[in-house]
Amino acid sequence: MHIKNTTHKLIILAACLLMSCYVTHAQGDLSTIKAQVALGVNNPSKNGFVAGFEGKLVNFPTVNLGLQYMFKPLLGAKLNYGFSRISNSSNSQDFKLNYTRINLQLVYDASRILKQSRRVGTFLHLGPGLSTVKPLGDFASNDLSFFNAMGGIELHYGILDNITLYMDTSYIVGFQDDFNPPESGFGAFNGNLLTVSFGVSLSLSGCYYCNN
Repeated sequence: MHIKNTTHKLIILAACLLMSCYVTHAQGDLSTIKAQVALGVNNPSKNGFVAGFEGKLVNFPTVNLGLQYMFKPLLGAKLNYGFSRISNSSNSQDFKLNYTRINLQLVYDASRILKQSRRVGTFLHLGPGLSTVKPLGDFASNDLSFFNAMGGIELHYGILDNITLYMDTSYIVGFQDDFNPPESGFGAFNGNLLTVSFGVSLSLSGCYYCNN
């Protein structure tokens, strides 16, 4: 699909730019690059399903992987990949699907404004991306891709100078037309998704707290 190929090329280019920024500025005291991994659950919006194929209220797992670069003390960018499994509710026909997304987001460090402890951090993130839905089993042909916008908040607690444990709450808005005909939505999903995950963030460039 043209939309998928074009977006993947743009995301690969963005990743290269992030890495080049890191190589250029890694010696600066204010430069911080972090790798993140988190595991959690997801809640799909009801209007993302066709009648008879509703998903569960809470689904497991959701996996988030991220690479974040702070190019200013309070502002940065993050390239983020997410995977979520969604299954049918108890009163729906049986189905399972894989929901994946790639997002490039701006990151804002609100910790200093909130005047938190040096071991506690709050980060806001927002940006566009691409979602891909792949139904499993009998409905595999109903796969689709669409653009999204993602926003969320991360709460961090430092256990070492370069390692934090964090909770991320994010909401992904999908930009996709209604299923037409309805049969094209059997076992699929084209709505919004709420995710809550817990993970580890590792600073790869210097001391995470040295500039706080």
